[in-house]
Amino acid sequence: MWMTPKRSKMEVDEALVFRPEWTQRYLVVEPPEGDGALCLVCRRLIVATRERDVRRHYEAEHEYYERYVADGERAALVERLRQGDLPVASLTPEERAARAGLGLCRLLALKGRGWSEGDFVYQCMEILLREVLPEHVSVLQGIDLSPDITRQRILSIDRNLRSQLFNRARDFKAYSLALDDQAFVAYENYLLVFIRGVGPELEVQEDLLTIINLTHHFSVGALMSAILEALQTAGLSLQRMVGLTTTHTLRMIGENSGLVSYMREKAVSPNCWNVIHYSGFLHLELLSSYDVDVNQIINTISEWIVLIKTRGVRRPEFQTLLTESESEHGERVNGRCLNNWLRRGKTLKLIFSLRKEMEAFLVSVGATTVHFSDKQWLCDFGFLVDIMEHLRELSEELRVSKVFAAAAFDHICTFEVKLNLFQRHIEEKNLTDFPALREVVDELKQQNKEDQKIFDPDRYQMVICRLQKEFERHFKDLRFIKKDLELFSNPFNFKPEYAPISVRVELTKLQANTNLWNEYRIKDLGQFYAGLSAESYPIIKGVACKVASLFDSNQICEKAFSYLTRNQHTLSQPLTDEHLQALFRVATTEMEPGWDDLVRERNESNP
Repeated sequence: MWMTPKRSKMEVDEALVFRPEWTQRYLVVEPPEGDGALCLVCRRLIVATRERDVRRHYEAEHEYYERYVADGERAALVERLRQGDLPVASLTPEERAARAGLGLCRLLALKGRGWSEGDFVYQCMEILLREVLPEHVSVLQGIDLSPDITRQRILSIDRNLRSQLFNRARDFKAYSLALDDQAFVAYENYLLVFIRGVGPELEVQEDLLTIINLTHHFSVGALMSAILEALQTAGLSLQRMVGLTTTHTLRMIGENSGLVSYMREKAVSPNCWNVIHYSGFLHLELLSSYDVDVNQIINTISEWIVLIKTRGVRRPEFQTLLTESESEHGERVNGRCLNNWLRRGKTLKLIFSLRKEMEAFLVSVGATTVHFSDKQWLCDFGFLVDIMEHLRELSEELRVSKVFAAAAFDHICTFEVKLNLFQRHIEEKNLTDFPALREVVDELKQQNKEDQKIFDPDRYQMVICRLQKEFERHFKDLRFIKKDLELFSNPFNFKPEYAPISVRVELTKLQANTNLWNEYRIKDLGQFYAGLSAESYPIIKGVACKVASLFDSNQICEKAFSYLTRNQHTLSQPLTDEHLQALFRVATTEMEPGWDDLVRERNESNP
């Protein structure tokens, strides 16, 4: 349990309204509508009225104006900005060109384009300007998009983003790590390490911490050392680590030799918290499919898709399937990418709807169609489609971020209740929750009217039972902190007598406070706990900090996974680990690069 006052108090005074002092500090004013903050420099509306959002916009976009430090200078600057006398950006033409070049390099990285494509972009801009704005062609002289320069600029952006992350990480009150060794579908030799931290104002930051080359860090001990080195570089200690989210591969969760066991042993000390581990969030559909695919159906379908891609000559009946496949991983067929794409509920459902067309195609090319006459295989196919569709729905729910781990755990518990219901329905041969299996069974009954036993309920009960045991194992630690999660998500309805003795006094005082109850009703959880006094409620605030630091979704990992599958052919080109990390950081971060710092850095390196 976490309801023990081990940590230092957190000072939080977060108002959700515009503050007048922000005008001089961050160069913003309250807009006429009264919502958000209007930047005086770029005239952009910052929707969220939290100081951290206003501050981040200022630091990322307008740090140039920090040179106006004296009160008189600052006040004069604000007045000039109000009157519109000051240019939007006090940059020289050379600095503007440098900033444009950096922005284009970042865009190339976001789209997964090769280093050499910068020259093509430059040529396109040159043609456009010559035809439309010939008097402005000269502005391109300061923009260099050659492969070497593009490569260097991506690394500069990565260093800037990493520096921002490290600056924020020093203030983390608690953090968790997500370790993903299954993202690389084209070649599986990297571990992605993501971090989720909670700052003093209860703001949540999710970002890529590092990428570890598994070829050079093959042993678990070497992996552990690389992770600890990355944490030390970020200024973080294991004493602040709350949770670990991993895949459920042996490398991660092996009982005696898994990385999780090593990290937990390393984190054991009087000053450390109990590290919560759960392994079901990442790639839920992909990894669960191996437990429910009882007849190697996906491998068989994978062979059919390869045939359709190579010999189907863009048949109209497969157009939707091929378009979705190519949008996912390109026109070229990569066996592992294709296999992983097929392990998604949405994809299997589409293929199931095309099974008749696939049978006709296989006959036309002389391939075997023995599976379509095997009633056991057909039933297994229908069952797989249905159970993967249910897993897809759960995965979609877990993809929603900023809901905190308490809400995510509720989704897990609800799905486990569904699995119990599925067990009973299968036993009773009630296929209400299994439409694809029911469709197959109805078709087989029409074809085999004398056969009374179309499918074996025990076979599918065993599969569901196996899935239940896996979920119980993967989320065991979250059950251990169930009371903490319930207290965090619903503090006013949590009965004090069920809470540990250490928190009962605070909880009783909280529930008796009418003002806090009104705030709780109108604010989301993050806003409510951000405004909760750490002096009056240190234990509850500490629980909130720890729960907020747990990964509540697989969104950032899915973002990295999607980036790789969309751009696998570009990323499979020879890249250094440093460049690969830079690309993934740019693709997954929500932070904005500090453009002014990058331009200044360029000027200093090229005097």
